[in-house]
Amino acid sequence: MLRTLWYSTRVRNWLFQIALLGGLAALVAWIVGNTLTNLAARGIRTGFEFLSRPARFPISESVLAYDSADTYGWAFVVGIGNTVFVSALTILLASLLGFAVALARGMGNPLLSALAGAYVTLMRNMPLIVQLLFWYALATTAFPPARQALNPLPGVYLSQRGIHLPALAFEGIAVLVLVALAAGVAAALGRRRFLGRGGLLWPLGAALAAGLALSLLRGSAPSLDMPLLVGLNFRGGLHLTPEFAALMIGLVLYTAAFISEIIRGGIEAISRGQWEAGRALGLTRRQILRHVIVPQALRIIIPPLTSQYLSTVKNTTLALAVGYPELGLVVGTVINQSGQAIESILIMLAVFLSISVSVSLFMNWYNARVALVVR
Repeated sequence: MLRTLWYSTRVRNWLFQIALLGGLAALVAWIVGNTLTNLAARGIRTGFEFLSRPARFPISESVLAYDSADTYGWAFVVGIGNTVFVSALTILLASLLGFAVALARGMGNPLLSALAGAYVTLMRNMPLIVQLLFWYALATTAFPPARQALNPLPGVYLSQRGIHLPALAFEGIAVLVLVALAAGVAAALGRRRFLGRGGLLWPLGAALAAGLALSLLRGSAPSLDMPLLVGLNFRGGLHLTPEFAALMIGLVLYTAAFISEIIRGGIEAISRGQWEAGRALGLTRRQILRHVIVPQALRIIIPPLTSQYLSTVKNTTLALAVGYPELGLVVGTVINQSGQAIESILIMLAVFLSISVSVSLFMNWYNARVALVVR
């Protein structure tokens, strides 16, 4: 019987896999044990109990509320929130800009196509860190002080303290309605019908109308909050710090150049016969692009776009070059203050692994939704 099992290819493969996993587990156990022994010999504390100790360092800006009296654990959460926020916003804006640039290169207008091509070539061949430093230097040295701020548009001010913009202020139930609106749009995008005629505009318009009507009935209509110069700084409105503005401009412009090439390649991969068939049906170029070309191109675009989105998430770690407190900067500060380097790095690795896996799972799910099913 043993002779029969040994000559079974399936059994041998399983034995080799088990032996390989066992050897890997033994290697990891040896590394961990050796590391703990050396750290203990040098009097360096290990473990994650430091997460409950007060952080006692500031975080200049954050999506979540933070105070220097909060714990190291909450400081990590705040850093994660900043990383997720920057990643999501960059992916959204870069996708929209990349789609526009891809269309510009394929519209047949020589001037527009040349400008779009020059933009793509410049952005793709310049290191991202150089672009971030350039935009940060521009924001902190080229702009005047707040009292002499540039005012290119009504309510828009550019100064060394950042960019100040008008903002819509929502109160009361309107905030809940906007949250419901976002959930409704996300649900609509998850359905393939959103590519149909007005499929996304109808729920979007209805939710906006309902939110506005409900706000007016409760006496909490949205108001326009304009930035005003008070003393040496602006108050009110939407404030983008130089660090955040430089980071977003650099990341969006850099990422959009790669996304535009992915989208352009997907659109050009569709045969010209599809365009000719659309024209034969009397469709306009816009209708052909929306109803015929883009749905087919998505099946080609999504796989490489997933890799680009994952790279964008990892590129957010370069935010420390301009001083924006994303997770990498928070981890570096925690290591300097607590000395818990291994634990902090492990947390950072686990967070980026979780974010990347989540993005990959979502994009794979969406890819399966738009895939051509042959029965």
